[in-house]
Amino acid sequence: GSQHLETATARGMLAIGLVRAGRDADADREFKLCLPILTATSRDADDEAGAIARGQRLQIIIESYLTLLARRASLEDVAEGFRFADAVRGRAVQKALSASSARALARDPAQAELARKEQDLEKQVAAQLGLLNNVLALPPEQRDDKALQELRAEIVKLRGQREAARKEIERKFPSYADLTDPKLPALQDIRAVLKADEAFLSFYFGQQASFAWAVSKDGPTAFAAIPLSAGDVERKITTLREALEPKADTAEDIPPFDLALAHELYTLLLQPIEAGWRSAKSVIVVTNGALGLLPLGVLPTAQPAGNVESKLMFDAYRQVPWLARSHAVSQLPSAAALRTLRQLPAASAKRDKLIGFGDPFFSPEQAAEAQKASVSVEMASASRGLALKRRALAPTRGVDSASLALLPRLPDTADELRAVATALEADPAKALNLGKDANERKVKTTDLSRFRVVAFSTHGLVPGELDGLTQPALALTAPHVADVDGDGLLTMEEILALKLDADWVVLSACNTGAGLEAGAEAASGLGRAFFYAGSRALLVTNWSVQSDSARELVTELFRRQAGNARLGRAEALRQAAMAVMDGPGYVRAGQSLYSYAHPFFWAPYSLIGDGSAGN
Repeated sequence: GSQHLETATARGMLAIGLVRAGRDADADREFKLCLPILTATSRDADDEAGAIARGQRLQIIIESYLTLLARRASLEDVAEGFRFADAVRGRAVQKALSASSARALARDPAQAELARKEQDLEKQVAAQLGLLNNVLALPPEQRDDKALQELRAEIVKLRGQREAARKEIERKFPSYADLTDPKLPALQDIRAVLKADEAFLSFYFGQQASFAWAVSKDGPTAFAAIPLSAGDVERKITTLREALEPKADTAEDIPPFDLALAHELYTLLLQPIEAGWRSAKSVIVVTNGALGLLPLGVLPTAQPAGNVESKLMFDAYRQVPWLARSHAVSQLPSAAALRTLRQLPAASAKRDKLIGFGDPFFSPEQAAEAQKASVSVEMASASRGLALKRRALAPTRGVDSASLALLPRLPDTADELRAVATALEADPAKALNLGKDANERKVKTTDLSRFRVVAFSTHGLVPGELDGLTQPALALTAPHVADVDGDGLLTMEEILALKLDADWVVLSACNTGAGLEAGAEAASGLGRAFFYAGSRALLVTNWSVQSDSARELVTELFRRQAGNARLGRAEALRQAAMAVMDGPGYVRAGQSLYSYAHPFFWAPYSLIGDGSAGN
């Protein structure tokens, strides 16, 4: 109850004071009394604001506990710290993963539907509580007392229905509670689901102190306290990303990647725990904060050599000892997520290879334009140097009013999807929905659970980018252009209602990998929704990509996976990135004009989810 929560919170704040006073034994006793209660009750807040507030309190208390454990750094303390670091990371995404897993594991379709019903009722309770808070925020004279009474009665009714659904599930589906509210995983739990060539890296970045763990299948566990705060890490990564999301119209405008800073970050974050991961071939990364916005493959594992002579622009970057040269990298929102994904039942063997949606028309003018022969962007831009042909960003920041029609068309996404279809040996005419067909009705009426790969090549939008947009969304063809109902947006809420059985969901759009703000979970927004819907892994973009290199990379990724069923998703992505880096680069009239060895070209995609070959 609330009294137990208040008492536990008070104990936690007392423990923080004891840590600062150096009274470690007393602090340890208080932490052990309060943390089990706090970690349990932080899951139970119905409304998002309440969950955030409890999560913030829990984060402050756990950070102090981790500081205490790091002082002693015994094997038991390292293992204890690993568990509690996971308690303050990735809660929303883990909940989505667990919910999807619970439905997938229900053998009886009726049980799966019951699980979905309970989850949907939980969302309805949260929505009604949000509405109630808005009404209560009004001055008393502006409230409708009868409507307020009805709203409270509706919340009581929904809570009763949710509780009844939970009890029925517990009777019919007893393992459900373990899936939807998983226990904090211990080191041995992670080892149990790791493969022989994998290592698990866990990072926690706090306001004052940060920590890192590296766990392998059979080797030692490495642990280190990191002399950086979350703010320090964010500043370094912001600097590194200046060369990865540059304000550049031509290749010559791309700034150099700060190799010295990237190597410094490697020495601070990865080198201290090398003993736990270096012998692996694949690393699975869980983190909070800004590190989730930087693909770790762009960190050099050794001090880069001095200036290297190069006749081709960017070619010298091939000589850099990138982490991506030796290790495949995937990301997860939490340690518990790894167990959840690895426990999913085998996917259906009868699924089709691909369904894709791309090159939507956001206005009648774009639809008419598509019917005309157009001069290529490449030829029109030739006078401006080596044009980047970047995928257009949504020009909605800083404008007073923005509608779907303001979004620029992305015609190169159709080429990318056709190339993916070819790589997977799928018939583009059957697998792809382009132009007018890339609409809401097509997405919602297609049985998406029949496909191994579900690809969306379009703009990814965040709240506020269009008028009235209050949640992340994918932009599809305008309804009046496609002659369908809807608003042309596949929102997070609508994605939650989809049912998938996908090995991959590809979000090849602008910045779909980024959180809504620095420090957001690695798979926030759209990623959370697709995990809930039933995807095992997401391929997301971290910045606005160069069209040709992006098409080449994604095509190479799926060509390699199609050619080798045992090839893991993370390794396929690594090999594809290296092929792009070491390939001929940007070619025009049979001549290479610049190399794709700058990480802007080969590192824009991140894999979030299970990086193994999987099901």
